[in-house]
Amino acid sequence: APTVATVGATPVTGITTAELLPIPPTPANEAPAHDGHELIAPMVGTFYAGSAPGSSPYVEIGTEVEIGDTLCIIEAMKMMNQIESDARGRITKILAENGDPIEFGQVLFIIKE
Repeated sequence: APTVATVGATPVTGITTAELLPIPPTPANEAPAHDGHELIAPMVGTFYAGSAPGSSPYVEIGTEVEIGDTLCIIEAMKMMNQIESDARGRITKILAENGDPIEFGQVLFIIKE
């Protein structure tokens, strides 16, 4: 029996699920996306680089950080959560901007150890 899928309101026959949702192959030995330690967002919320609007950011590219240093704030459900470094090294990339919506698991910073 042919495969039937619905695209919009139109039934389409003879296509496979793989054709509907192509997933690009990823080699097991693929290089990491960034050179350095990725600091990952532990929650969903709004990214803030500093402690208050108009204040200096906690860190900038080139800032040397230690484990436990505050890197940013993520506001979640009206609570301001300080996000601390889980590695020591130098900030080489900041992948979010002030006021950006942040997803759980999103890379926020790259720290070169």
